[in-house]
Amino acid sequence: MTTALADTIWTELAGVDFELTTVDAGGVPTRSLRAGAGEPVIFLHGTSGHLEAFMRNVAAHAKHYRVHAIDMLGHGYTGKPDYPYEIPRYRDHLLAYFDAQGIGKAHIVGESLGGWVGARTAIDAPDRVASLQLLCAGGTVANPQVMERIRNSTRKAVTTDDVELTRARMRLLMADDDDATEELVAVRHAIYHQPSFVANIGNLLCLQDMETRLRNILRPEDLARIDVPTLIVWGRNNPFGEVPEADAVHRNIKGSELTIFDECGHWPQHEQAEKYNQLSLEFIDRHRVS
Repeated sequence: MTTALADTIWTELAGVDFELTTVDAGGVPTRSLRAGAGEPVIFLHGTSGHLEAFMRNVAAHAKHYRVHAIDMLGHGYTGKPDYPYEIPRYRDHLLAYFDAQGIGKAHIVGESLGGWVGARTAIDAPDRVASLQLLCAGGTVANPQVMERIRNSTRKAVTTDDVELTRARMRLLMADDDDATEELVAVRHAIYHQPSFVANIGNLLCLQDMETRLRNILRPEDLARIDVPTLIVWGRNNPFGEVPEADAVHRNIKGSELTIFDECGHWPQHEQAEKYNQLSLEFIDRHRVS
């Protein structure tokens, strides 16, 4: 795919009324992009990510729903308290955001780490989750090689002021390098090199430590407790988890749906946005609260 002018964040949002602001979520200043009206849809990004991961999805969903794309705890331009970010911390921060926004129940869309957090929330607070989407979700396996790849590529990009390392980190996510647009690289490079982000990288990467990961992992019996409508979307070329991982999640969540995108890496919502948006909207439409 060749990057074109139409692929920029601002042109993706052209014609969309939105607000980009900071919300106090349980005492944590939380960066939030909001657009549209109707039932709330919450977009949650992956490890070391930020809300721009969903810029190709906001407009399509905002035509029908109230979209919230946030920078999660310790990520992006959200507050970075000094403690390890284990999954219950992310869950509590997400629910604090719900409370701050007056959200009773929402459709959660989680990519990678965001899927892990969304699944944990669906298990622990099912009354707050209308439906769940797991996009190349993490948290169900502990593969040392994958964990090392995430830890090393992220830490190098954060602690070395070389944009090529950030570019390599972004391209690692995509089946097609061109989907790691120069704008996304610039956005992430700026985030990575905030002094607070650099100082906090150990807290952010704690889930790539084996002992910590195993304490937080979603086991089959945990997934079996998910009792909300669930859509699993996976990239056949996902560098952080092969298709059998998605198959296992599908088997363990009763009634879940699974779709595999060919020629797709770790960001299906971005790499194949048109296809994903249609699939997502059809799924959410079937599971409206009202």
